[in-house]
Amino acid sequence: MTRDRRPSASATVRVENIGGIDETTVSLSPGITALIGPNATNRTSFLQALAGALGGTRVTLKGDSREGRVSLALDGERYTRRLEREDGSVDVAGEPYLEDPELVDLYAVLLEDNEVRRAVREDEDLRDAIMRPIDTEAIRREIGTLVDERKEIDEELDRLDVLAEELPELEAERRGLAEELEEVEGRLEEKRARRDRIEAEAPDRAGAGLEDELDEELRALREARTDLERVEDDLSIERKSLESLAEERDRVEERYESIPAADEERLAVVEERVATLRDRKRSLESTVSELQRVIGFNETRLEESGPGLLDGLEGDTGDDGAVTDRLLSGEATVTCWTCGSEVQRSRIDGMVEQLRTLRRRKGEERNEVAEEIDELAEEIDGIEERREERDRLATRLEELADELDRREANVARLEERREQLEERVAERERAVAELEDARTDELLALQREVSELAFERDRVADRLEDVESEIEGIESELETREGLEDRRDAVSDELTELRTRIDRIETDAVEGFNSHMEALLDRLGYDNIERIWIEPAERSVREGGQRVTERTFDLHVVRRSGTGTTYEDTVEHLSESERELVGLVVALAGYLVHDVRERVPFMLLDSLEMIDGERLVDLVDYLEEYVPYLIVVLLPDHAAAFDRPEAPAVDRITEI
Repeated sequence: MTRDRRPSASATVRVENIGGIDETTVSLSPGITALIGPNATNRTSFLQALAGALGGTRVTLKGDSREGRVSLALDGERYTRRLEREDGSVDVAGEPYLEDPELVDLYAVLLEDNEVRRAVREDEDLRDAIMRPIDTEAIRREIGTLVDERKEIDEELDRLDVLAEELPELEAERRGLAEELEEVEGRLEEKRARRDRIEAEAPDRAGAGLEDELDEELRALREARTDLERVEDDLSIERKSLESLAEERDRVEERYESIPAADEERLAVVEERVATLRDRKRSLESTVSELQRVIGFNETRLEESGPGLLDGLEGDTGDDGAVTDRLLSGEATVTCWTCGSEVQRSRIDGMVEQLRTLRRRKGEERNEVAEEIDELAEEIDGIEERREERDRLATRLEELADELDRREANVARLEERREQLEERVAERERAVAELEDARTDELLALQREVSELAFERDRVADRLEDVESEIEGIESELETREGLEDRRDAVSDELTELRTRIDRIETDAVEGFNSHMEALLDRLGYDNIERIWIEPAERSVREGGQRVTERTFDLHVVRRSGTGTTYEDTVEHLSESERELVGLVVALAGYLVHDVRERVPFMLLDSLEMIDGERLVDLVDYLEEYVPYLIVVLLPDHAAAFDRPEAPAVDRITEI
């Protein structure tokens, strides 16, 4: 059932024997709802109950109860979850708001044990947290089905091409048959008129018995000739089909021979080279990041040593020229922070510059490796496309060979049948000739001509009818071409969409996270964090005794020191507040990229104590822009921050 997910009224939640709640009913208005109170006041139990009504798996039965239930009334519909304890286990039933618990658990119910938040806290792979709802195997199966459908459409279009080539010949034959039929009917009417005149003049001129016998032989002769004409027509059709199939086979063979066979050895070499280059690229990226950290560290220490160096120079009582001479002479020294000895500052500056040069060179090498990877990936795609095309053509050649064998067998059978009918016609013609020799009367000759012309007229009319029927059939089939071409275009578009769906979702998720992260860092005032962002990457892992490439999302953190210098930090150094913020933004990215808002207009937040009150106000205000019903658990101290005039409007609930 399709539902409009836009909130238009308050939602009512009724809970019985869930978590620590005996019974309660709570009304939730669109916007922000704050559940305020100290710990152990059933606020989390209420969120778990609501999560169960939404379709999540976090709902638990009250410890001393055998049965429990939760219902959600929204927009005239009611959604329920029933829990029943039996034989030490709890059975869950009912009709929740959404049948897919994964979307609810990952992106809508953001409690302390939420997997997305936990993945950030424990520095796990974020790509799995964002991409898990995507069924890649189902996408691959759908791609296979569409590839087969497109192949069938291509074969049908090829068959229609053959029919379209036959159509001009059939139309020309129809025009010729129509003209021939008109000419035969004219001659037939003329002979009939002459016969009728002779019969009127001399009705007893021809012997009745001989005439009847001649009519019988002529009838048998017409039947034999009709059968022969039909066999010859069938034979002509089979030969034309045989010729068309042979031409198509030649075209397919020519196309097949024009496509070089896939160089499997080259493909293996290129794939191995790509794997090596990817390892090299990751190594270079690691080296560049490490060099950046070393450079940033040394730059910071050089800046911190600057004032001490100047203080030492100010102790000299000489004039300004003497100070300048000492600086230029390289006498300025600092205490090395690695070995503790006094070294000239210029030596450390030179070392840092060498590191910068090395970092630039490694960065350039990394870019060159990336370009080579792209070029080799294009080569791999080309080899695989040629292999697929040759396989399709080989299959078509096998089909054509089978069809040619069948047609050749039909031709041989029809030729044998034609020989039999030719002998039969010859026998009947000899019998008619003998009768004509016995009675050469003009009337009998006219009767024979009339019979032959009537037979010829019927033969031409039948063939004309067959040709017209064949033309109508071809034209009717050709009318399906446009629909087939439209469907093929649609299938190709679907294939393109499916083949790029995962990449597009990854891109949208990464861009969404980076955009929201940047906005929230600026809005929440984390001054010592310059930037936090996600970058797609690949890594080589061992799976089933061999190494495979696995896609990941790398989380990067750049901080700014007190002196204004930026440097890349590690995820392990994030504070609890920063980690929780990152976890919530990852969940928001998943909530939006998987269109959860359109399916579940709720987001439940709990365990936010590590985020200070003012920042929590700004965070909740930001999330409200994307979530129709935002339910937040607040301690009293945090709730006080929402009393500020600039804070968003909040519906406060203090008792559950």
